[in-house]
Amino acid sequence: MSALVALGVLVVVAVLVAATLAGPALARLWRRQRITQRPFPAAWRTILRRRVPLARELPAAQQLRLKKRIQVLLAEVPFIGCAGLKVTDEMRVTIAAQAALLLLGRGGSFGNLREVLVYPGHFVVPRSEAGPGGVVHEGRDVLAGQSWQRGQVIVAWDAVRDGAADPHDGANVVVHEFAHQLDQDTGVANGAPYVGRGALQQAWARVMGDEFQALHARLARDEPGVLAPYAATNAAEFFAVASEHFFEQPAALAAERPALYEQLKRCYRLDPAAW
Repeated sequence: MSALVALGVLVVVAVLVAATLAGPALARLWRRQRITQRPFPAAWRTILRRRVPLARELPAAQQLRLKKRIQVLLAEVPFIGCAGLKVTDEMRVTIAAQAALLLLGRGGSFGNLREVLVYPGHFVVPRSEAGPGGVVHEGRDVLAGQSWQRGQVIVAWDAVRDGAADPHDGANVVVHEFAHQLDQDTGVANGAPYVGRGALQQAWARVMGDEFQALHARLARDEPGVLAPYAATNAAEFFAVASEHFFEQPAALAAERPALYEQLKRCYRLDPAAW
């Protein structure tokens, strides 16, 4: 076999391999393009106006982009009712609209997300804690939301509804749990979603670490501040709580913690304070 023929064979093989690897991604891209070319249902627009006032505050171009993100989420992710709840379009659209805020600038999807489980109200989960001497203490937690690395988001409809109703209180269970999903796209939730490589990743780690310590210091002095105290739990919760404030109280967060706001702005590729 001549060198030219061998080179041609290698090129063909490389093209076939590339096509095989890119096939699922291209199919997903084409499918999403078809979904977003459909008209946004009038009934969904009514739900957005009634249930998600924050969506009305977006610039017109962002509102259109949000609707496309909602369409893709609802087409790709099943919403499953728990504890006898029948999931309605009102629930699905309300949840998807708030989750789609996190993808508004980033694009793409929640890579690991497989399903959204919806309870009618706060739900109970078992808890085990190891105490002194290795003694395990069993307990129960009452939660409004939860995010699992294996691709499940669990939310309580009453908390979703109330969180959406007041778009500026800094408390939004959907934003919180879906921020965990972004975090879990890169592995275990540790407050380090993908923001880029190299200097970008290093800047994120440095600033978020400094801000986490600053929050602990502020709480130790019993001083008021924008970030809710729950953000001091760990790095993952810090990112999730900060995300709630980023979307619901952006001007206050930017004024009080400008370095933190700048990192979140780069993460989400948005500047809500400008809205």
